[in-house]
Amino acid sequence: MRKNFGSKTYLYPQPVLIIASYDENGNVDAMNAAWGGISDYDKISMCLSEEHKTVSNILYSKAFTVSVATAKYVKECDYFGVVSANNNPNKFKKSGMHASKSEFVNAPIIDELPLTLECELVEFNRETGIMTGKIVNVSADESILGENGKIDPQKLEPITFDAVNNAYLKIGEKVGNAFRDGLSLR
Repeated sequence: MRKNFGSKTYLYPQPVLIIASYDENGNVDAMNAAWGGISDYDKISMCLSEEHKTVSNILYSKAFTVSVATAKYVKECDYFGVVSANNNPNKFKKSGMHASKSEFVNAPIIDELPLTLECELVEFNRETGIMTGKIVNVSADESILGENGKIDPQKLEPITFDAVNNAYLKIGEKVGNAFRDGLSLR
C-alpha cells in the first residue's frame, strides 16, 4: 500500500550545494541550495531565486563555485542557507570559513569544503530560476582522496537534504558497483 503526498519536493538524495561568488567589491558570499545537480557532461544546473545576493553576484561576475556540503561543516553550511547576504553583508566572514580565489574562474573556493566545482555562468532563466554553469574545473583537497588518487566519498562525508523531515543526513556506505551489478540480470 502506498500513501500519496501530492506535489512535493521529496526526492532522495538532494545534494546540499554551497554556491560561492564575489560581489562587485570583491567580497565573498555563499548560499546553500538543494535543488541542483549535474545536467550535462560539463554543466551543472540549479534552481535559484533571483532575490538571492549570490545570484546577483553571479550575474555580475559571470562565475561561481559549487562546493559539496560536508558533515564536518553542517552548522556553517546551514548558516549559509538561513542568513541572507542582502541583510547581512558580512555573512561569509561571520561563518568563520575562509576562501581562496579559484585559478580558473573569478570566484572563491571555500577552503574548508574539500570538493568544489569551478564554473562559468552559461545562463540564468529569470522565468524558471534555472541557473546553468559550465564546469571549468573540479578541485578536491588531498584529504578526501583514496589510495587510488580518486575522491573517496567516505572521506568526503557529503550530506544530503531531507526535505520531508527538514534534516541533513550523511551519505553512507557503498552498497553496490555501478555499471556492473546489474549485468547479472541480463
